[in-house]
Amino acid sequence: MKLTKENLQKYIKPENLFSRDLSWLEFNRRVLEEALNPDLPLLEKVKFISIFFSNLDEFYMIRIAGIKEQLRAKIIDPSIDGMTPLEQLRKLEKTLQPMLKQINDYWRDEIIPQLKENKVHICNLEELSNEEQEALNQYFIKEIYPVLTPLAFDPGRPFPYISNLSLSFAILVKKPTGEKHFARVKVPGILPRLLRVETIVKSKPKNGSLNGVYKYIWIGDLIKSNLHLLFPGLEVVEAYRFRITRDTDLEIQEDEADDLLQMIEENIKQRKFGSVVRLEVEKQMPEYMIDTLIENLEITRDDLHVIDGNLGLSDLLLLYDLQLPQLKDKPFHPAVSDIFEEEENVFSLIRRKDILLSHPYDSFCPVTEFIKQASLDPDVLAIKQTLYRVGTNSPIIKYLIEAAERKKQVAVLVELKARFDEENNIYWARELEKAGVHVVYGLLGLKTHAKMTLVVRKEVDGVKRYVHMSTGNYNTTTAKVYTDIGLFSCDEEICSDVSEIFNFLTGYSEQNNFRKLWVAPVNKRQNFLDLIHREIKNVKEGGKGRLIFKLNSLVDPLLIAAMYEASCQGVKIDLIVRGICCLIPQTPGLSDNIRVISIVGRFLEHSRIYYFYNNGAEEIYGSSADLMQRNLDRRVEITFPIMDKDLKIFIKKNILDTCLKDNIKARVLLPTGKYVFNRKVYTEKKINQQEWMMLRSIPANKKILPQDFIE
Repeated sequence: MKLTKENLQKYIKPENLFSRDLSWLEFNRRVLEEALNPDLPLLEKVKFISIFFSNLDEFYMIRIAGIKEQLRAKIIDPSIDGMTPLEQLRKLEKTLQPMLKQINDYWRDEIIPQLKENKVHICNLEELSNEEQEALNQYFIKEIYPVLTPLAFDPGRPFPYISNLSLSFAILVKKPTGEKHFARVKVPGILPRLLRVETIVKSKPKNGSLNGVYKYIWIGDLIKSNLHLLFPGLEVVEAYRFRITRDTDLEIQEDEADDLLQMIEENIKQRKFGSVVRLEVEKQMPEYMIDTLIENLEITRDDLHVIDGNLGLSDLLLLYDLQLPQLKDKPFHPAVSDIFEEEENVFSLIRRKDILLSHPYDSFCPVTEFIKQASLDPDVLAIKQTLYRVGTNSPIIKYLIEAAERKKQVAVLVELKARFDEENNIYWARELEKAGVHVVYGLLGLKTHAKMTLVVRKEVDGVKRYVHMSTGNYNTTTAKVYTDIGLFSCDEEICSDVSEIFNFLTGYSEQNNFRKLWVAPVNKRQNFLDLIHREIKNVKEGGKGRLIFKLNSLVDPLLIAAMYEASCQGVKIDLIVRGICCLIPQTPGLSDNIRVISIVGRFLEHSRIYYFYNNGAEEIYGSSADLMQRNLDRRVEITFPIMDKDLKIFIKKNILDTCLKDNIKARVLLPTGKYVFNRKVYTEKKINQQEWMMLRSIPANKKILPQDFIE
């Protein structure tokens, strides 16, 4: 009997699913644990502290904002994990508070002293010399003072607008008459949060610092010490920092949009006026100030976070720019795959056989070179590409524009609804249009998240097509720090599928059947169900069933239920899930045969790889999609087969198997929802999967096998 929604419904119960948002908090806890790792170089710890807070900001802007929107709408229905919005919110806050205390204490009590030991001083103003303080005060007058705008709050002047994630001072000033007033001063976002003292004092740095010492002060401290200049004739009684987070989730009524680009531009403008979902204040802020902020921001005490330390520590990433290699991981430079060293054009290389790139271990340069050669080659007739998060100063955009200028047919789908990249994508869409590129903004009701490029070339034996498909974005920056796989192919059936997907994206198509690709929202979910069912069938017929899925997030209840059914039928399942996992593993009678691990390390694990044992006739797929409802039902996604035997062996042995054997960075998910380090693996060797892949990328090490690798 096939796996269907009806016969899997028995597994879809609250007790069988972790909360999506609590699972995300556990992911951010793993980021925190990386910051706490005593073996990590100091500036790497600082980087992970920054990532923890940056992640948390986005979580509040989107997920917590969504829950609070449900509360405002008086929704009391439980989610699939059985909790009402109010119960979720309370549990999330209760889980988060100890983490915030831990990381703030860690920054103050351990990282700041460790930085000082390494001659990086985060100073208070009183620790500086008179000369330094005077130079900073002069810098304030010349560079900061003109940018500041004190905003009064009284019957004649309403409570000022406060922008998302901005740091501000709540200030009490007193007139000579004794009359007191509330005011607000924003810390300018255009200036760095940490000011380098040496560059302001105009000392002569030696090797980038003065006598090897780097001194920083918080810009807020300098502003606070000079607030009296903003209120001449008044006494600054007290001033305390606060920071707000707003709901930034765009609600786009696409069916009412005549012009999607214009509507998204308008929505971006409205985003800054989203409701306040979090107020962070210094621990020392008095109650009357907190009450004033709460009342005027139209929030409640439940939205308040009292922080014993600095606010907005995501800005610490600035310190990572210091040229102190001894405080960082050893530099890693991606290698160009051997095949591209041959003196042939990229198209003849792809004609020979499919080519797999594993980023960031393999350089992203061959991907940009593919677009560049397609732009330059007089025999190339057309280039089609999807762009989701392209980044700034993109060479790929440059080559697409050059291709259009050379009169090639160039069609690009720029997804305007890529969250937090909307403005960047609008800019690139307009630049492409100016050059004559056919630009499509996306489909009604669907985000296009598929990552694919199609090149059409005139050759001696007729027109031939070449494709590149990837699990990650066409972004040269993230390609250096995200793990992804990309495939070049000229397989006729795959190229035909990609052509038809582009026709679907740029024109009108009701195509439901594809030859080799799985396409969401058309057939991806059903294909997953069918292949999981095949593993169950093979076990029932006396064979072996095995699944290995590597992905970012596992949320979809139906596919989780299918895995529960497979586990109950004897299929062994290994899941490598970096972030959210709503599946509960290792539960008797439900998921005895399911093991979940998560790897958080130097690189962000981003590749989606799906392995099906298929009674020894192994099938492996790369995909742009995680197993979430949004990816399966509300996005255009592709899942592509790895057909070359050698490439399948590479992925299985070097990526999947070594992930499962990792006993340095991997953590195992327990039935409680907590993670523990994967110390009990069937090897005596220390294996760090990312280190292994970096080692293997060195040409001299290509023949080293995973089992020979010792950290």
